[in-house]
Amino acid sequence: MLQLVGAAGAAGGLPLASGTLPARAAASSRPGRDFVPPSQQLHLLRRATYGPTPASLAAIKREGTVAWVDQQLSPGSMDDSTFQKQLRAKFPWLAWSIADVMRKVPEGGRWPFMTELSMAAIARATWSERQLYEVMCEFWSNHLHITCPSDKVWFARHHYDATVIRKHALGRFEDMLIASARHPAMLTFLNNAESSRDNPNENYGRELLELHTVGIEGGYDEKEMYDSALILTGFTLHPDTRLYRYDSYAHHTGPVKVLGFEDANPTQGGGEDVGLRYLSYLANHPSTARHLSRKLWLRFISDEPDEPFVDELAQVYLDNATAIAPVLRHLLLSDAFKASVGDKLRRPFEDVIATLRLLGYEQEGGSRTDGLRTLHWMVTEIGHAPFAWGLVDGYPDDGISWLSAGSTLNRWNRHLALAAHWGADELPMPSLRSLLPKRLPRTYGSMIDALSRRLVFRTIESHHKKAILTFLGRRASDPFDREDAAATYRMAPAVALILDSPYHGVR
Repeated sequence: MLQLVGAAGAAGGLPLASGTLPARAAASSRPGRDFVPPSQQLHLLRRATYGPTPASLAAIKREGTVAWVDQQLSPGSMDDSTFQKQLRAKFPWLAWSIADVMRKVPEGGRWPFMTELSMAAIARATWSERQLYEVMCEFWSNHLHITCPSDKVWFARHHYDATVIRKHALGRFEDMLIASARHPAMLTFLNNAESSRDNPNENYGRELLELHTVGIEGGYDEKEMYDSALILTGFTLHPDTRLYRYDSYAHHTGPVKVLGFEDANPTQGGGEDVGLRYLSYLANHPSTARHLSRKLWLRFISDEPDEPFVDELAQVYLDNATAIAPVLRHLLLSDAFKASVGDKLRRPFEDVIATLRLLGYEQEGGSRTDGLRTLHWMVTEIGHAPFAWGLVDGYPDDGISWLSAGSTLNRWNRHLALAAHWGADELPMPSLRSLLPKRLPRTYGSMIDALSRRLVFRTIESHHKKAILTFLGRRASDPFDREDAAATYRMAPAVALILDSPYHGVR
């Protein structure tokens, strides 16, 4: 069994110093290439969705790669009505206004209310047909990050998710950036609501440059960062409604200059227009185009950006007035993307969601959310609950940031729990026997082959198969007995071992 465990450590998170990384993977920057099939359609499903399923693989084969990408980039054209109806039944407050929340959510219910936003994100990632859209909603939630739960934003974080992130996830970045800058959640989280001419707060002005637009290598200096904060003084909240308003009295006047943006900024009344033009300027800045393109490369291709291709993506972004969908289409259909099979590892949240999708977990009926609450605590325990990153920069998206023995063991424990239907047993799950073909295998060796084809879409290597058979106490040639322990209650650990391996750990 050591061979399987060692290989699993390479993708699941054991420290490289532990010696568990296979030599051929250690010699390469492509840690998963040896474990996934070269199928371009499976590769696309691993990156542009939360994990392939038999149904999604059948769909992409039926529609063709280009048509599938185009459909995913137009989520409104996809029939997701069944899932959306289930989501509304469980979380009717998703459509609430900020005023509704402030009126209806009692002080003691604020934290549970924010937790439910994370639960809704888990449901969307697992069961929505609009998979690329959900992946991009997570991407932008990390980029324009606002920690949730957080006492500061309890009244507005769900609204930010709906009207900033989800509204613009496949639209224009310029529109999303401006919406973010004027949203009560961002104004509160990064303190711009309290920034004024007499007491400017530099938090948002700094993060706007460093994180949201041009990036830390954008070329601005301390004076420009300070001017960035001054430009946005007056962007604040109404003290009663907690909605955005521009307070001209709080706006700093006088010349400002940031990265080529210059304005005399002569009047307080004209300060909002100056701020909006500044945000538009930053959204369209070549450094912003490169910063975003590099992050998209990191999300979809590999941990080591290819700068010429990043430049290529940045030009697509600028040529399309900051529209996101053309950049994604160019990326997903590129030779660079096609060549990146095995170059990314799944992060913990993605691993759990991919497991749920593979095992066929379904939603609870009606308004019940007990199972989703269990899943929320599950991803919280492994350090990757939606929106919960405590810093201002969002969860890291490189493999090394998630490498640890604890991360590996947590994933393995989750695989076994989900395969055995422990913990999240409120969610319906098909029998593990349904993972096998209708014509049952004749031997235990062919049983492992059938399980691996269903779970990781290939047969695993012979020494890995032997490790699982050793655990089951069976030889490959032993006749399969549907009533035997290895085919009943011990099948869950066998399934978990396949999921523990790098065959499943590759994004």
